[in-house]
Amino acid sequence: MDPKPPLRSAKLTGNRQNSSSLLSKTLSDASTQNLSSILNNPHVSDSSWSGWWSSSSTAVQIPDFAPLSGTKTTSGGVEISRSDFASYLTSVSDQYNRFEDIRNHSNNERSKDSKDDVNYASDCYDRVGEALVECLKEVPALYFKEDFALEDGGTFRAACSSVGDNDVLQEKLTQYLDVVEVHLVKEISLRSNSFFEAQGQLEDLSLKIVEGCGRIRELKEKIRVLDGDLVDSARQIQELKVTRGDLLALQEKLRVVLYVNQSLAALKLLVASADCAGALDVTDDLKHFLNGDQLTGLHCFRHLEDHVAAAINSVNSILSAEFLRVSVNDAGEKDAVILSKAKARIASPGTEEDNDEYWDQEDTSSFHDRLLPLIIGLLRTAKLPAVLRIYRDTVISDMKTAIKSVVAELLPVLLARPLDSDFKSGDRIVDSDGGGSSLANKLRNLSSESFVQLLETIFKIVQAHLLRAAEVKKVIEWMMSNLDGHYAADSVAAAIANGALTAEISSAADGQSGPSSLSTRKNLIKVSPATSSSNLSKNFRADVLRENAEAVFAACDAAHGRWAKLLGVRALLHPKLRLQDFLNIYNVSQEFVTATEKIGGRLGYSIRGTLQSQAKAFVDFQHESRMTKLKALLDQETWVEVDVPNEFQAIVDSLFRLESDSEDDNHSKSIANSYNEVVTSSAEQVDLNGQVNNTKTKNGQAKSSAHLISFRGVGYHMVNCGLILLKMLSEYIDMNNFLPALSSEVIHRVLEMLKFFNTRTCQLVLGAGAMQVSGLKSITSKHLALASQVISFVHAIMPEIRKVLFLKVPEARKGLLLSEIGRVSQDYKVHRDEIHTKLVQIMRERLLVHLRGLPQIIETWSRVDETEIQPSQFAKSLTKEVGYLQRVLSRTLHEADVQEIFKEVTIIFDIQISDAFAHVDISTPQAKARLNCEIQHILGCIKSLPSAKLNIESGIPIAGQLEALVKRISSAESDQ
Repeated sequence: MDPKPPLRSAKLTGNRQNSSSLLSKTLSDASTQNLSSILNNPHVSDSSWSGWWSSSSTAVQIPDFAPLSGTKTTSGGVEISRSDFASYLTSVSDQYNRFEDIRNHSNNERSKDSKDDVNYASDCYDRVGEALVECLKEVPALYFKEDFALEDGGTFRAACSSVGDNDVLQEKLTQYLDVVEVHLVKEISLRSNSFFEAQGQLEDLSLKIVEGCGRIRELKEKIRVLDGDLVDSARQIQELKVTRGDLLALQEKLRVVLYVNQSLAALKLLVASADCAGALDVTDDLKHFLNGDQLTGLHCFRHLEDHVAAAINSVNSILSAEFLRVSVNDAGEKDAVILSKAKARIASPGTEEDNDEYWDQEDTSSFHDRLLPLIIGLLRTAKLPAVLRIYRDTVISDMKTAIKSVVAELLPVLLARPLDSDFKSGDRIVDSDGGGSSLANKLRNLSSESFVQLLETIFKIVQAHLLRAAEVKKVIEWMMSNLDGHYAADSVAAAIANGALTAEISSAADGQSGPSSLSTRKNLIKVSPATSSSNLSKNFRADVLRENAEAVFAACDAAHGRWAKLLGVRALLHPKLRLQDFLNIYNVSQEFVTATEKIGGRLGYSIRGTLQSQAKAFVDFQHESRMTKLKALLDQETWVEVDVPNEFQAIVDSLFRLESDSEDDNHSKSIANSYNEVVTSSAEQVDLNGQVNNTKTKNGQAKSSAHLISFRGVGYHMVNCGLILLKMLSEYIDMNNFLPALSSEVIHRVLEMLKFFNTRTCQLVLGAGAMQVSGLKSITSKHLALASQVISFVHAIMPEIRKVLFLKVPEARKGLLLSEIGRVSQDYKVHRDEIHTKLVQIMRERLLVHLRGLPQIIETWSRVDETEIQPSQFAKSLTKEVGYLQRVLSRTLHEADVQEIFKEVTIIFDIQISDAFAHVDISTPQAKARLNCEIQHILGCIKSLPSAKLNIESGIPIAGQLEALVKRISSAESDQ
C-alpha cells in the first residue's frame, strides 16, 4: 500500500485532478472541433463515414453477448464458470491491457511524488520542462505548429499521409491528445508547489513590515523627547548664526547690485561722451562680475551681459570711426595743397617743382600720439583685425576717389592749354558722337606733356596716401613688436592679452550652439591663463600684423590698377609718340611703380605687365613705321652723294664713346642719354620725306657739315638713305637703353632692319631695281661705289652696335642673337664684295666690247702711208674708260678697295689683250711699230692704276703677258 502523501501533495493532487478535468474538457472540445473538420473533409467518400464512426476511440465497441450456458447447482442456482466469459475477455483484452498500462504508469508517477520535501522541491525545479520535452518526442512536431489546422489541405495531407484508415487516424489523434494532456498536467503539478511557497513567504513579510513600523514610531517618539531636552537651545544658536551670515551675504549682494547699477549709469554717460578708455574700464569691471559668481541668481541683471555687449559695440563704433578719420580722412588737406601746386605749375610752366616732405618729425610724432589710444582701445576689444579689414576697404575706396578727384580737377586745366604737336593730323581719337565729352576721350585728347603732368600729380597724391598708410602700418607694427621703455608699454601688453582672450572667447562662443556665451567665457577664463595665454597672444599678434600688411598691399594694388587704367585709355596713342614723349610717360610710370612697391613691400605685377605690353607695342609700332619709311626712302633714293651734317657725325662719335666706355654703367647711361639730344637735333636736318637738308639757324647761316662721315679715322661717302639708317639705328639704341626689358626685342628689330636694308639695296643697285622705282636711266659705277661705301660703313659700325645693344641682353639669350648678328654682318661683307665684283665685271664687259673692233684696226697696220705712229682708237677708248673708272672709284672708295678692284681689272686686261695681240702678224715693220705702240700705251695706263703699287711691293710684274709680248717684239726687231 502506498504511503500517505503530505498535505501539500494532497492539495497538489486535488488541484491536479481539477486541472486534469478542466484540461480534459478543453481538449475534448478541441478534439471535437478538429474531428468535425476531418468529418467535413470533402475529399473523403460518403461510404467511409460509417467505418469512421465505428472505429472511434471515444467509445468501446460493445460486443454481442450470447446467452450464458451454465449448469445449475445443487441449490437450485445456475453455476457460472470462467470459461463462460471467455468470449467477453477475448473481446476486451486489448482495451484492458491498455488500461493496465495507463494505471501502472500513474502508480509510478505517484511513487515518485512520495520522496522527501526537500528533494521533492529540488527535483521539481530540475524536472521543469522535462514533460514537455518528452511530449515533443512522442508527438510529431507538426501538431505543435502555431498555424496547425486540419481544415488546411496541406496540413491535412501531411497528417494523414502515413495513415490509410479513418479509424486509425482518429485513434492516433486521441492518443496524441492524451499524451499532451498527461504531460501538461505533470508540468502544472511541478510548478504548483512554488506558488504556494511564495504565498506563504508573502504572508510572513507582511507581518514583519507591521512589526517594523511599530518600532519606527517608538524611535521617533524617543528622538522627539531627546531633541526637546538636549538639542533645541544649541540648534537655535546655530540658526541665529546662519541667519546673521545670510544677512551679511545679502548686504554684500546689495552692495554689488548698487555698484553694478552705478557702473551701468556711468557706462552710459562715458559712451555718450565718447570716453572710450573709461568706458572700457567700466566694461572690464562688469565683465569681472559676469565671469564670477557674485551676480548668479540675480534676476534683475539677467540682461547685464547684453548691456555690456551693446556698450562695447558702441565703443568699437566710436574707435573705428575715429581710427578711420585719423588714418584716412584727414588726408584731404594735403591733397588740396598738392592739387593747388599742380595747377600753379600748369598755369606757369616755368615754375620749378618743389620736393614736398610729406612727413616731418613733428607730424609723425603727433600722428602716432593720435593713433596710440585708438589702437589700444581696439586691441582691448579684439576688434583691431576687423577694423583693419574695414580700413583696408576704406583705403582702397579713398585711393580711387583721390585719383578720380585729381583727374576731374586737372583735366579742364590741362585741356585749356594749346595742343602740342605730338601726333600727326588725324592721329587723335575722338568720341563717336563727335562731342568729345567722355572722360576717356578727354584723356586721349591730352598731349603727352599734359598727360605726364597729370600722372606726376596723381603720383604725388598716391604717394601721400600710401605714406600715410605706411605710417599707420609702422605704428601698429611698433606697438605689436617692441614698446620697451615707452610709457604705454604696459597698457599695450595688457590690451594685447585681453584682446587675445576676448577673441578666443568670441570664436569659441560662435562655435558652440548649446552652451551660453557666459558659461563658455567662464570655462575659457579658468583654462586659458594657465595653459595657452602666450599662444593666444601670438595668434592674435599674427592676425593683427597680417591684416595690417594687407591694408597697405591693397592700397598699392588699387593705385596700380587705377594707374594701369589711365595708361590703358591711351594705349592706342602711346605707340605713336616720339621716343622722348613715350619715355617721359614710361619713366614716370616706372618711378611710380618703384616708389609704391617700396612702400607696399610687394611687387605690382599688373601695372608692370601693362607697362611691358605698352613698351612692346611702342617698339613694334616704331619699327613698323621705320620699316615703311626706310622702304620709301630706298625706293626714292637716286644714289647721289650728300654732305654729312655734324649731328650725324656726333651720333657716330657717341656710339664709339659708348662702346669704349661700356664697362662704366653710370658713364654709359650718361652717354646713352646724349643720344636723344643728338637725334633730336639731327631730326631737324631731315624733312618729312626723309631728305637730309642743310637748314639754317636763326641767324640765317647754314649749319656746318662734312663731306664724309668718319668712323675710327676712316671716312665714308654717304647717300641720303644711309644717313637715315644711321639715325634709325641710334633711335633703336635709345630704345634699348631706356627699355632694357625689351632689349632682345629691339635687337631682333635692328637685325630685321639691317637685313631689309642690305637686301633692298642689293635689289636696287646690283639688281638695277632703281631704274624702275627711282627713274634712273642706268646703274653707273658711281652708284655702285656709293652703295659699296654705305654697305661698308654699316658693316664697320655693326660690331660696335652689337656691343652697345648687348649690354642689356640676358646671358641666356646672347648666344642665339650673336650668331644671328654674325650672319647679318657676313651678308653685308658678301654684298660689298659683290659690288666690287660688279665693278670689275663692268670693265671686263667694256674690254670685250672694244676687243670686238680690234681686228678691223689691226688690218690697217700694214699700210705705209702713215708717217706718225699713234695709239689706235681701241687703246685710247679703253684707257680713257679705265681712267674714268679710276677717278670715280678713287674719289669714292677706300684706297685698299680701289687697289683690289683694279688688280682684278689689270689681270683681266693682261690676259684678254695678250690673247688678242698674240695672233697679230708682225712680219712688217709697220705692224711691229703699231703693236708696240698699242701695248706701250696700255701698259702706261695700267702702271698708272692704284693696283700697280701692290705689284711693285710684291715684286710681281704688273702685266706679265703684255710685258713678255713687248719683249718678244723688241727681240724680233733686233734680229732684223
